[in-house]
Amino acid sequence: MTLRLYNTLTRCKELFEPLEPGQVQMYCCGVTVYDYCHLGHARSYLVWDMVRRYLQWRGYRVHYVQNFTDIDDKILRRAQAESSSMQTVSERYIAAYHEDMARLNILPADAYPQATGVMPEIIALIQSLIDQGYAYAVDGDVYYAVDRFPSYGKLSGRQLEQMEAGASGRVDEAEPKKRHPLDFALWKTAKPEEIGVYEPWDSPWGKGRPGWHIECSAMVQQAFGNSIDIHAGGMDLVFPHHENEIAQSEAATQKHLARYWLHNGFVNIQGEKMSKSLNNFKTIRDFLQDYPPMVLRLFVLQAHYRKPIDLTTEAITSAQNSWKTLDDALVAGLQLNQSYGWKTDDLDNRALLDTQAIERFEAAMDDNFNSPIALAVLFELAKELILGSNIMVHEHITDESRVLNSQRLEPKWRTFINLLQVLGLGTPSTASRKNEDLSADSPGLVKDRISDLEIAALCQQRQAARQRKNWAESDRIRDHLKAQGIALIDTKDGETRWHCL
Repeated sequence: MTLRLYNTLTRCKELFEPLEPGQVQMYCCGVTVYDYCHLGHARSYLVWDMVRRYLQWRGYRVHYVQNFTDIDDKILRRAQAESSSMQTVSERYIAAYHEDMARLNILPADAYPQATGVMPEIIALIQSLIDQGYAYAVDGDVYYAVDRFPSYGKLSGRQLEQMEAGASGRVDEAEPKKRHPLDFALWKTAKPEEIGVYEPWDSPWGKGRPGWHIECSAMVQQAFGNSIDIHAGGMDLVFPHHENEIAQSEAATQKHLARYWLHNGFVNIQGEKMSKSLNNFKTIRDFLQDYPPMVLRLFVLQAHYRKPIDLTTEAITSAQNSWKTLDDALVAGLQLNQSYGWKTDDLDNRALLDTQAIERFEAAMDDNFNSPIALAVLFELAKELILGSNIMVHEHITDESRVLNSQRLEPKWRTFINLLQVLGLGTPSTASRKNEDLSADSPGLVKDRISDLEIAALCQQRQAARQRKNWAESDRIRDHLKAQGIALIDTKDGETRWHCL
């Protein structure tokens, strides 16, 4: 079966055919860094982590870029309230974001561009739009003229006269300088009350800062060029943000910005979308004070990524029970592994996997990343491993039965481990460390060892160092972890795995 995904632009499932065979260029809109991430953010980045991991499993080389919006009205207001600066606020919450994502086992992006880092590109893009007649300057501000772009509304499926200008609180239809109520800001002149909160940038239109939408257009262009394969984000970004990105980028380049547009559903509380504007949100940090990170990942994966999910006690309890089953299977698999002497140095050798389970898993994921059906395959494998371990421990079996049991269960164990990693759910190390907890003859062994969170954070730091080609720092982190009893393995798809020595 070949991968088919739902394209918001065409409103149907389409065969996935990247611009270059075997390569995927993927951009995801990142957070506006003025506060801690909530569970709505968590769902979005867990979903795109799943998509990225599965594309890599399918053999694609994925170049994944995710931005930080570090210039915005919301950051400005937070900085003013704190008598601080936009830079101070954004740096604080960028650091918090990385900590949260490491705890959720989300792979770091290949690059994290920031709006402040692409200011020349932003100004050049705005000037290009003015030169081509798609934008106009008024008293130091620059606006995009939506009626000049004939296909405006093609992503959201709205006619220009039907659109609501105030969506997401980012569009001000009452602004008297605009020619059309839906025209949106590309450049905002600096206001007297903003002095000291940020340092305005020089531009042909005067000192100021960019609008929200133009930042992503410039960052996509800087990272990839004119066109990419996948542009991803939450459903709330379809309009106006992604609609405006298309209008800006495609007007400037006369090329399609993205071949596929993917959007995840909301996390709801009592039927309403979780958001900071509604003050009904729960941060990732608050959630992880009460539950393990993998419970949150399973809460997300148990629903199809496009459908809304309700944050209820029942849903979290279901995710807790699901993680307990998978965690028990990890321990059971390790016990079987130690008893039967299975080799673990080539766990990703596909010739040694359970073919039928792989085919069913891939059939589910190839159907627009249907994670609930894919998870069912893992739970079947988990139950077989738990049963096999119980038989080995509690029942007397002959040598012949042991051999047959080993031959039957080893492919299932290998498959289970691989598919867990495709969904970002634990590693062999998780089971190893859990099993050490259960070992009566090694008191205190785990208590004094570096935590999983610390390992994940160091792996992210090392990945960032490798992206900067800072090999000395990369080696230093590897050696530090080795001294703590943790070995790192860099896979050919760019992922780093770790296990206990």
